Amino acid sequence: MSSFNQSQRTWTIRILFIAIGCIIIARLFSLQIMDDRYKIMADDQAIYRKVIYPARGVIVDRNGKTLMYNNITYDLAVTPAKITEQMDTVLFCSIMDITPEDFQKTINRVIQRNGRLKSGVFQSQLTPEQNARMQENLYLFPGFEMVERTTRTYPQPIGAMIFGYISEISSKMLEKEEYASYRQGDYVGMTGLEHVYEDVLRGQRGVQYLVRDVLNRPRDAYKDGALDTPAVGGKTLELYLDADLQAYAEELMKGKMGSAVAIDPKTGGILAMVSAPSYDPNLLTGPNRSKNISKLFADPTTPMFNRAIQAEYPPGSTFKPMTALIGLDVGAITPAFGYPCGGGYYSCGRRIGCTHSGGGHAANLRVALANSCNAYFCHVFRLTIDDRKKYNNVKTGMQAWYDYLYNFGLGHPLGVDITGEKGGFVPDSAYFNKKYFGQWNSCTMVFMGMGQGELLMTPMQLANIMCIIANRGYYYTPHFVKSIANNPNDSLLSKYLQKHEVTHIPPSYYQAVIDGMEDVVVRGTGRVAQLPDVAVCGKTGTVENYAILHGKKEKLDNHSVFVCFAPKDDPKIAIA
Repeated sequence: MSSFNQSQRTWTIRILFIAIGCIIIARLFSLQIMDDRYKIMADDQAIYRKVIYPARGVIVDRNGKTLMYNNITYDLAVTPAKITEQMDTVLFCSIMDITPEDFQKTINRVIQRNGRLKSGVFQSQLTPEQNARMQENLYLFPGFEMVERTTRTYPQPIGAMIFGYISEISSKMLEKEEYASYRQGDYVGMTGLEHVYEDVLRGQRGVQYLVRDVLNRPRDAYKDGALDTPAVGGKTLELYLDADLQAYAEELMKGKMGSAVAIDPKTGGILAMVSAPSYDPNLLTGPNRSKNISKLFADPTTPMFNRAIQAEYPPGSTFKPMTALIGLDVGAITPAFGYPCGGGYYSCGRRIGCTHSGGGHAANLRVALANSCNAYFCHVFRLTIDDRKKYNNVKTGMQAWYDYLYNFGLGHPLGVDITGEKGGFVPDSAYFNKKYFGQWNSCTMVFMGMGQGELLMTPMQLANIMCIIANRGYYYTPHFVKSIANNPNDSLLSKYLQKHEVTHIPPSYYQAVIDGMEDVVVRGTGRVAQLPDVAVCGKTGTVENYAILHGKKEKLDNHSVFVCFAPKDDPKIAIA
C-alpha cells in the first residue's frame, strides 16, 4: 500500500512540474509572439509611440459664457541619446533662430534634468513660423519630436488672479508624491483655479502608435489603431462668477490700488473679485510667457499680489457692526444703549477723536452706527471684555472676544478655492500677555473696538462678514466653482455646501445692527451708496496708514473701506 502511495506522489510531482513548465512556455510565447506591446517597446525604430495630451477643461461663468478656451500649440522635445553626429546643427539652429551655443546649452539642460535616455522639452510653445519650418524638416533631426499641447486663450482680459496660469512642471515638483503621475514636459496649474482644480482640469493622457516610413517619419497608424489609448479631456468648471460684473468691477478699479469682492450670501458663491492693478491673463500664455511673468513680478505696483485675499488691513469702522453684535450678545449693551460723546473718548487717559461733536450722535446703537461714533464703539468694546458679571477678569473676556471673531471666520483663512489666501490677524489673551508681560487692561487695546490696533482682515473676510450679517448668523465658505462637469454635488465641492452657523446670537440683535447699517446709507456716512428702490445696508471705514520711510514713521494716504449688502430683507449680494 505504501509503495502505491509513493508511486502516486511521484507522478503528482512530475505532472506539477510539467504543468508549470507549460505555463511558463505559454506565457513566453504570448509575450514574445502574440503581444504587440513588447514588440513595440523593443522596436522603437519602426514604431513611434506618440503621447496624446488632452485638452484642459474649459471654465465658464454663471451664464455659460466661456471665460477661456484652448489653443493647440507645439513643443519641440528631444532625446539627447538619439542625436547623431551627422545631424545638421547649423540648419537646425537656422530654423529655430538660435545660436549653436544656445543649442548646446539647451541640450545640456535637458540632460541635467532628465538624463540622456529620457525625452525632455527643448523649446516650449513654438511660434507658428518655427512650427511650420520644423514640421517640414523634422525627419532631418533624429532625436527630436513635436509634442502637441493645448494652451489657454482668454477672450476677455479679466479674472487673471482668479484663473491663475499653467506652466511646465519643474524638477522640484516632480520630486513630490502628489505629482507622481506627471513627467518632465507636462503642464500643470500653478496658481488660482488652474492649480486648485488641476486634477479635474488636466484630463488623462492617451497614446498613439504610428509606423515610421523610410525617412524615419511617423506616418500610418499601427494595426489600424487597435493598440491606441484615447486621451480624455478635462472637465468643465462652471463658476458663480458673472463675467460682465467682473469686467465692470475691473474697469472701475483701473488706475487704482485696492480690491473689490462680491459674494452671493445665500450660497457663498463669489460673483466678482478684483485686485488692482491687474494684468491681461493672455500675457501668461504663448512663447513669451516666461518674459512676461518676470516683468510682472518685477513691477513695483505688484500686479501678481492678490490684494483681495492676501492683503491684510485694519478694517476700521467697517468692524463696528461686529463690536455691536458681540456687545449685544454678551449683555454689555442693549439696542437702546447710548453714549454721551462730545467729540472724543477720554476714559482711557487720552483722547480718541470722533468725527462728530454735536449732541445725540450716539444716542443709541442705530444712531451710533449711522454716524460711526468712535467713542461709542471703544466704550462698547471695553464693556464687552471687562464685564465682571460675565467674566472673571479682562483676560478671560478678551479670550471670549477672540473666540467670537474666530467663529466669524476671522484670524484664519476661510478656505477660498484659489491659492494664496491669508487669514488676517486677531490677537488673543496669550498675545497681549506676551507683548505686555501680563500687565494690560481693556484700555491697552481699546482701538480694536473701532476696528484699528492689532486687528487685521482681508477684503474677502470683510465681504464674508457682510454675508453673515445679511444671513442673520451663518455663511458658506466663499468659493468660485458652482459645478464640475454639470455636477454641483461633486465630492470636491462638498465642503462648500456646508452651512457654518457662527454663534448663538439671536436674530433680534442682528436686526438691530442691520437697521443701523441701513441708516448709514440713508442718512449717515454712506449716503453716496443709495440706490433707487433698493434698501442697501452698508458701513464706511477709514484707517490711518503709516510706513517706515528713510528710518522714520511717515503717514501715507488713508485706507478707505466700504462694505454693504442688498437688498436688506432678501440679500442677493454682499460687497467689500
